[in-house]
Amino acid sequence: MSNKRLLPLGLAALAVALCTAVGFVSSGTAAPRATFKAGLVSDVGRFNDKGFNQNQLTGMKRAAKQLKIQYRAVESRSAADYLPNMASLARAGYNIVISAGFLLSDATEDVADQFPNTKFAITDFPVQAFKRKHSNVEGLTYATNQNSYLIGCLAAHVAASRGKKNISMVGGQSIPPVVIFGAGYKAGAQRCVKGTTVQIQYSEDFIDQAKCKNIAENQIDAGSQVVFSVAGPCGLGALDAAKERGRWGVGVDVDQSYLGPHILTSAVKRVDTGIVLAVKGAKSGKGFKAGGNLVFNLKNGGVALGKFSPKAHLKKAWLTQLNTLKKQIISGKLKPPTTVG
Repeated sequence: MSNKRLLPLGLAALAVALCTAVGFVSSGTAAPRATFKAGLVSDVGRFNDKGFNQNQLTGMKRAAKQLKIQYRAVESRSAADYLPNMASLARAGYNIVISAGFLLSDATEDVADQFPNTKFAITDFPVQAFKRKHSNVEGLTYATNQNSYLIGCLAAHVAASRGKKNISMVGGQSIPPVVIFGAGYKAGAQRCVKGTTVQIQYSEDFIDQAKCKNIAENQIDAGSQVVFSVAGPCGLGALDAAKERGRWGVGVDVDQSYLGPHILTSAVKRVDTGIVLAVKGAKSGKGFKAGGNLVFNLKNGGVALGKFSPKAHLKKAWLTQLNTLKKQIISGKLKPPTTVG
């Protein structure tokens, strides 16, 4: 884990940090007398990232409406904001506080120790990966190697039909929830079209679009016909490069077909559903896996493929193969890797 560990803050320091670090971007009350309160803390991508963080906020809003609870969403502008943002919600009596991703794992572990009577959940981090055991934390994990396997297969066919067996992925930070996409993507491509080259590079950045665009341009120069973006807002630069150079792009987290017909498909990750179920379980007292994980995969619809571009003119044989592979993954007969081989 590459995160720098954050030391717990004293109560006085937290009060000071609250004045400067916390950005309350939205809050709501679904019922005037709602007493259950749920909080969500973004990573540095913030809630206007058009994907990962924003979709979790969408889930929180849906939970508030369906369950008639209060919610508050807090933006983090830097890693130093994670711990004070989470602690401020816990101190304010929020019943569940949710961390929007792997980058908040160290802060989540520290704040869970400080507030043992508060429930916590974290997206993209299994509880077994914490340094200590926590009976008040639930992991929300996504088997994105599964839908990425199918996308790799499709991308390889599309690339081969252009006469070049070469595809690529631009990742953000090389952390497990990003690497797992590339693992499935590469394995699926090489399963369906033997000899396919799969370029995988990381920007080590989730924000700077220029960095991801530069990597994608280099990959295209090296022959890539399909560019898979797994880098949050930074990845929009990679998709721009694909569009400008007449290559296919693959979106991530949400269906990014809205960007244009150059988006072949997207690796959809239902982090919104994860938020709803975490809040529902915490409120009802049933379904909240304290010290365990909620797992989202192809079988339960937690991961999926987005719309196919109408300009792709996908062959029936390719789609038939995708359906066969999907059934094999769901049955457990086929198990896509979680690390890049």
